[in-house]
Amino acid sequence: MSVYLIPIKIAFILFSVFSFFLIIPWLVYSYRKYGYLSLWASIVAYSFAFYMLTALFLVLLPLPATRNTCALQSPDTVHYTLVPFNFVRDMINSGSVVWSQPSTYVRLLTQSAFLQAVFNFLLLLPLGVYLRYFFQQKRFWKRALGFGFALSLFYETTQLTGIYGIYNCPYRIFDVDDLILNSTGALFGFVIAPVLLALFPSRKSLIAKGEKMQENPLVPPLLQLLAVFIDYLLIKISWNLTVGFFTTSGFAQFVYTTTCFFILFFVVPCIWEGKTIGTNILRFKLIHVDGEAPPWQSMLKRSFALYLPLALSWVLNIFSDVELDITLNPYHAWITIFIFAFLIMMWAVILIHTIFILFKRGRRNFYFDYVADLVPGKIKPANS
Repeated sequence: MSVYLIPIKIAFILFSVFSFFLIIPWLVYSYRKYGYLSLWASIVAYSFAFYMLTALFLVLLPLPATRNTCALQSPDTVHYTLVPFNFVRDMINSGSVVWSQPSTYVRLLTQSAFLQAVFNFLLLLPLGVYLRYFFQQKRFWKRALGFGFALSLFYETTQLTGIYGIYNCPYRIFDVDDLILNSTGALFGFVIAPVLLALFPSRKSLIAKGEKMQENPLVPPLLQLLAVFIDYLLIKISWNLTVGFFTTSGFAQFVYTTTCFFILFFVVPCIWEGKTIGTNILRFKLIHVDGEAPPWQSMLKRSFALYLPLALSWVLNIFSDVELDITLNPYHAWITIFIFAFLIMMWAVILIHTIFILFKRGRRNFYFDYVADLVPGKIKPANS
C-alpha cells in the first residue's frame, strides 16, 4: 500500500505549493469565464489538477536511486511487452486458482497480475468522469477513449525512454496491456459519469448562474479585495524585477513602493475613468456616489486610506531597525512597543471590518471607498 501512498503524498505536497501560486490567476480566469467566483468550478479545476499530478506520480514513482539503471539490469532485459492480454494468461497460469472449483476464485483478488490490472483500469477512470463533465454529451465517447489512449501512451513512452533520457535504461516496462486497460478505464469512467455528476451542478448551470449574476449591479466584495491585491502585487513584482535586483535597502523599497502605489491607485484611475489595472481585469470600475466619474479628490482620499495602514507598518519596521544611542534605548523600546500595539489593534479592526463587508455581500462599502464617496460599478461587455 505504501507504494501507492508515497506518490499521493508527494503529489499533495507539490500540488499545495502550485495551488498557492495559481490561486490569483485562477480566480481571475474563473470570474471572467463564469461572471462570478464559483466554488464548484474551483473544486473541479483544482481536483482535476491534483488528480493528473497524482496519476503521473503513481506511474513514475518511486524513481531509481541512480541514473545508471542499465547497471541494475542484466544485458538481455526486455523493456517492453507487446502481447495483448498477457495479464489474463498470467492469472490463468498462476496455479492459485483451480477453475473447476469455484470456491478458489476468490484467490484472484490477491494475485499480483489481477491487482495490477485493476490498478491500470482504475488509473484513468477519473479522467473519463472529468471528460464527461467537460464535454457534457455522450456522443463524445470516442474523444474520451482517444484522450485515455493518448495519456496512457505518454505514460508508457515516458517509462520506455527512461523519462526521456534522464535514466540510461527504462526502469519500468512498456506494456501494451497498460494501454488497453488505461484506455478502457477512461471510457468506462466517461460512461458511468452521469451517475456521479447528477449529484453536482453542471457547467450549463454555472454559466446560467453567471448570466444571472451579471444582472446584479453589486460587485462582490471579494472581487474588490482581489483587485486591490492584484494592483499591489504588480508593485511588488515590479520592485523585484527592477530596483530590487540591485539593492535590499528597506528605505529604497519604501520610496519605490510609495511612488508606484500612488501611480497605480491615484494617477491611473484618474486618467482611466476610475479603473485601475486590477479593477479592469475583473471588469468593474470606481464611480462617484452620484453616478458621475470620480473626481481626483475622491481618488486621492481612497489612495491615502489604502496606503496609511501599509505605511505605518513599514515605518515600524524601519524604526525597529534603527540603532540609537544607549541613553535613548529605553525610549526607543517603549515607542516600538506602543507602535506595535497600535498596529495590532489597527489590523484587527481592518480584519473585523473586512469580514463584516464580506458578509454583507456588496451592500456595504469598504472603508477606503466609503471615505472617498466611491462605489464599484460593473463594466458592461462591449457586445452588450
